Amino acid sequence: MRQVKEVIEAIKSGNWKALFASFIYFDHSFSIWLLLGALGPFIAESLGLSGAQKGFMVAIPVIAAAIFRINFGHMFQYINGKHIAVMGILLSSVPHIYMLLSGYRVSYEDLLWMGVFLGVAGASFAIALPMAGSNYPKEIQGLVLGVAAAGNIGAVLDGILFPPIARAIGWEKTFVLSAVLLLIALIFVLLWAEDRTEKNEGNKIYPVLAFFATIGFMILISLGFYKGWFGVSGNAAKLLIPVLGAIFAILLMPAEFKRVFLERDTWVLMFVYSITFGGFVGMSSYVAMLLRDVYGISKIEAGALMSLFAFTGAMIRPLGGYIADKISGATALLYFLGGIALVNFLFALFTPLLMLGVLLFLALYTFYGLGNGATFQLVPHRWPFKTGLMTGIIGAAGGIGGFYLPTVNGIVYDLTGHYNVAFALFGGLALLITLIVKLLHSQWMEWAYVRYDYEKGKLVGIDPKSGRVLVELAR
Repeated sequence: MRQVKEVIEAIKSGNWKALFASFIYFDHSFSIWLLLGALGPFIAESLGLSGAQKGFMVAIPVIAAAIFRINFGHMFQYINGKHIAVMGILLSSVPHIYMLLSGYRVSYEDLLWMGVFLGVAGASFAIALPMAGSNYPKEIQGLVLGVAAAGNIGAVLDGILFPPIARAIGWEKTFVLSAVLLLIALIFVLLWAEDRTEKNEGNKIYPVLAFFATIGFMILISLGFYKGWFGVSGNAAKLLIPVLGAIFAILLMPAEFKRVFLERDTWVLMFVYSITFGGFVGMSSYVAMLLRDVYGISKIEAGALMSLFAFTGAMIRPLGGYIADKISGATALLYFLGGIALVNFLFALFTPLLMLGVLLFLALYTFYGLGNGATFQLVPHRWPFKTGLMTGIIGAAGGIGGFYLPTVNGIVYDLTGHYNVAFALFGGLALLITLIVKLLHSQWMEWAYVRYDYEKGKLVGIDPKSGRVLVELAR
């Protein structure tokens, strides 16, 4: 009870309406972002898609969101997050409008470019988190960002709500009907959202133009590689999309922002988040089809289990941030990443019976959620004056991980007829980053366990060698 009261008091210490608006914005956008994954079994049956096509279809919104998070992080440094959120919601509705105007008749190629616009909804993460955090003090950022990011629970709506509706009225009409969620998000953002972040001086038009240029580029390469326009096709072409998209978005960033890519910690936290959030969103977009392939359960049952897993990962995320506030994200990640590696290796060793498989997936999603919360507890401490930018960049890495997971799953299943090799690969990557974080742990603890000393009026941290020290936070 004491912990619950502590959490409530912490939330009341800031602007809870702005926090709730950020949560709703991310939650409903998250639902729209993963819409193709929830409707995937129906779409695959309707269009007769192969494993690779299914994986590519659900991966396009994921990778588009990853790239757009870089753009959103860039824009957030100059533009009020509330304005960016409104623009993002409107752009996310483009596929719904097209589906309605086309008379509910779309091709597989249409779904690819529509997936790029659904990716705009997934990029909401880069705005919702720093906007929510700007309304609260630094010492509770782990909890606050965990609450805002619990909008991951939007995937639950996908699995529970949309498959039954699709069975009743068809997946095309269900797709259009989901736009109601965007309307609700728009209302809350307009009424309650607030961004108190200090903005950079400079050209506010350029980041917006760079964003729209990136949308066009992502549509071009998504369709172009699928159709073989560039002389490269098949699996190799699909795996190039994240690399080219990220390079394009980064090239359009100002030189002062590109410098963060020279920092070791930037790359390590990007790797971490590609495992935690990449695993969460990538598996959420594919798990319904995986369960159908492995266990032969119905589309409705697969959607319900997808919702159960996503609910677990989303609701546990604030706890990950809360734990990180207490022991530091640097320490917490060692346990959470290790857990991800362990469960993946278990799936790689054998294919469990359905009940045991469900329990293992619940464990996997628990570690995903805890890891997501712990990762972003570190960001405002490591980059206090570039939180929006780094949220976008690290969030992009999570989306890239989320792209490769379903894509690799689809490729492996087509080649081997099972998913064990894919789980072995993902487990190996999780183990590798666990070891890297362990090697850096003592260095990270010099800034990762930051607290505000009210008596001295200073931010202080923990140095494992000398004890409590002042942490220098340079701009």
